[in-house]
Amino acid sequence: MATGKYSRVDGRKSSSYCSIATIVVFLIFCLVGIWMFMSSSIVPVKNSEFLSMETGNEMKQTLSKSVSKQFDDTSGDLSGAETREYGSGLSSKELGITNEDNSLDTLVVESNNEEKESQNSAEKNLGENHANESSDEKTESESGQKMLDEDDGKDRETNSRDRESNLETGEAENEGGEMKNKLHTESEESSGENGSESAESGKNYGVDGTADKLKHVGKEANLTEEKNGKNQDEHLELSADHNIVERKENNQASNEILPAGAQSEILTETTTQNGAWSTQAVESQNEKKSQQSSTSSKNNDHHWKLCKSTAGPDYIPCLDNWQVIRKLPSTMHYEHRERHCPDEAPTCLIPLPEGYKRSVKWPKSRDKIWYYNVPHTKLAEVKGHQNWVKVTGEYLTFPGGGTQFVNGALHYIDFIQESVPEIAWGKRTRVVLDVGCGVASFGGYLFERNVLAMSFAPKDEHEAQVQFALERGIPAILNVMGTKRLPFPSSVFDLVHCARCRVPWHVEGGKLLLELNRVLRPGGYFVWSATPVYRKGPEDVGIWQEMSRLTKSMCWELVVVKKDKLNNVGAAIYRKPTSNDCYNKRSRNAPPLCEESDDPNAAWDVPLQACMHKVPVDSTKRGSFWPAQWPERLEKPPYWLNSQVGVYGKAAQSDLTADYSHWKKVVSQSYLSGMGIDWSSVRNVMDMKAVYGGFAAALKYLKVWVMNVVPIDSPDTLPIIYERGLFGMYHDWCESFNTYPRTYDVVHADHLFSSIKKRCKLVAVIVEVDRILRPEGKLIVRDNLETISEVESMAKSLQWEIRMIYSKDNEGLLCVRKTFWRPTEEEPIKSAIV
Repeated sequence: MATGKYSRVDGRKSSSYCSIATIVVFLIFCLVGIWMFMSSSIVPVKNSEFLSMETGNEMKQTLSKSVSKQFDDTSGDLSGAETREYGSGLSSKELGITNEDNSLDTLVVESNNEEKESQNSAEKNLGENHANESSDEKTESESGQKMLDEDDGKDRETNSRDRESNLETGEAENEGGEMKNKLHTESEESSGENGSESAESGKNYGVDGTADKLKHVGKEANLTEEKNGKNQDEHLELSADHNIVERKENNQASNEILPAGAQSEILTETTTQNGAWSTQAVESQNEKKSQQSSTSSKNNDHHWKLCKSTAGPDYIPCLDNWQVIRKLPSTMHYEHRERHCPDEAPTCLIPLPEGYKRSVKWPKSRDKIWYYNVPHTKLAEVKGHQNWVKVTGEYLTFPGGGTQFVNGALHYIDFIQESVPEIAWGKRTRVVLDVGCGVASFGGYLFERNVLAMSFAPKDEHEAQVQFALERGIPAILNVMGTKRLPFPSSVFDLVHCARCRVPWHVEGGKLLLELNRVLRPGGYFVWSATPVYRKGPEDVGIWQEMSRLTKSMCWELVVVKKDKLNNVGAAIYRKPTSNDCYNKRSRNAPPLCEESDDPNAAWDVPLQACMHKVPVDSTKRGSFWPAQWPERLEKPPYWLNSQVGVYGKAAQSDLTADYSHWKKVVSQSYLSGMGIDWSSVRNVMDMKAVYGGFAAALKYLKVWVMNVVPIDSPDTLPIIYERGLFGMYHDWCESFNTYPRTYDVVHADHLFSSIKKRCKLVAVIVEVDRILRPEGKLIVRDNLETISEVESMAKSLQWEIRMIYSKDNEGLLCVRKTFWRPTEEEPIKSAIV
């Protein structure tokens, strides 16, 4: 019995030892298998557990169904190594691996086969337990990643000061599923943000997530070789396979973001060249450290200060140059309201008004704006009874009235068309000039009639009137009818409007009215709504008589004088002639015809002359026929381009068509969905170098307006822009623009900076962009890589967020977002202090 008892005890003891040994062996195999699995993975070590969630077939299926279109006009032509996308201005993410190259699928499958081979011995012992562990890892990784997403989202929300979270972060966090979580985890290494991918579907995250892993191959091999020499060979082999894939992708069809010249048919302006995409190693720790070091050294070159001036947050360098204004010999022709730029453009930054916040969105902004964004009440006190503007709590409200339309602009607009039905708002009449616009309610309500109004007024005692207009989302510039020509070509406006604009049209031989005659299209209308039209006081009667004599000698036809009974005002509507017959029949050559050598399109800093230019009668000349009705005129090349050569070296009509096609593709495939811009928050847009206005035309379906600027050293294509039913002006970007600070949501610069820096300092131009761009506004730059690098460096030093960088050959694309950051140290501007 005793022996048998002890035998049973010994037997149990032996069985226990065997079980322990089996468990130890089992655990050893598990550890060996996991170690081999991790060391042979193609993803970074810290993220290797996520790869166990995928099988080769799953990854291949994901790739076969996904197409990265965020920066492409056609799918399948962009390798991710060429693109760096930044979230909060610190981290980068690779984009755009395509599914058209079968070798990519093969690469993924081969990489999974290598993993399986390295795990064969462990898998024999792990069996179902390993599958359960993989499932647990998957659940934990998804749960942990969700927490990371939530924490990251909170940080972004705090730092963005009420930025467009729905488009730029919210959708990116809600889309993409499992593969999106992988991608976001990798991006967490550099505090990344998915802003510019927000408009894409979850499948794209799958592709991008896989791409990120593949693109780490070369650098991760270096990390792994310290642990396992054999695994290093496997990684190098895989890296070589990946390079083959990249080369194949680089040879695919070029996209329209930075197209090859032969495909885009745009050569000279963009200076693009054929060739393979340049490659960049993105998201490697070594490269990021190198970039940060390089950026840090560049940033030290820019020590920003706040401009200290009398105008403070409203400083406009070329209109607040008191050093020059004080020395003017006379101000009787409003010389003190004209441009007087400082000898050297300022390089300090404009302070924000205290309490400034993000602007109210259009169309609500037409009726109200934040008081602290434009904290001026004088106009409300002086013009409140005329329904210009009122102070209502924390808002400034705009009832839609004006001096001549107290009961609302829409009634007044309809009154004008009822007076002359041929005006046909939004069809025949598309582009209007509003002189002495006040707060621009006339132009603001013309949008409801599909009409664009270029409104202007001086920076005068009507405090901040143009600033109110721009804050409301209504086009306006600062200008004055003084001693210089307006910055527009001749014969471009379909109608010119003046409602109590306080301009003495009849004095000095009608010099100022003759300037309107220069910019008014032959057959266009001048609407004059002022007291001399309907009041009978001695002064009004005298002015009316002088205006009648002047307009008759100018051969303007008085079409109608009509009374608006609701507003108790009247309007006289004149029409400019369409031939020279009247000019030839005049008994007196007064006002005289301009000399043949006088160029009517010369408008930048050109003194006014009291003369008239003849009307073009040659059927091949601009102005001899009225443009096509809107919206046909936007896409129809002007008839007078038949015999001309375009900017890009082709026949002008073909040039314009190719340009429009190019911008439609770029805008629809990239700008609208690939940069993280919430276009519902965008209203005021500027194209700093517009050429044909193709960028503006491509935005025609959005509720935005575009100020098309033609630099004075660029081909004079501004008449074409107006002929298309768009508008713009001339400008020299070595000087400040005639607008208030913080007035544009998006500024676009296509190959401008590389040319302008030949004439002036690029830093001064970037400072001017900072001045006119609203906080959280976007700057989109297309230029050569050298210039892109310079702009990127300055943007980072300004604490702007780098949203996206993209390159091909020697061309680059950069999108940055201005922040609320301002320096604290001040720099007094002697010329701007009264």
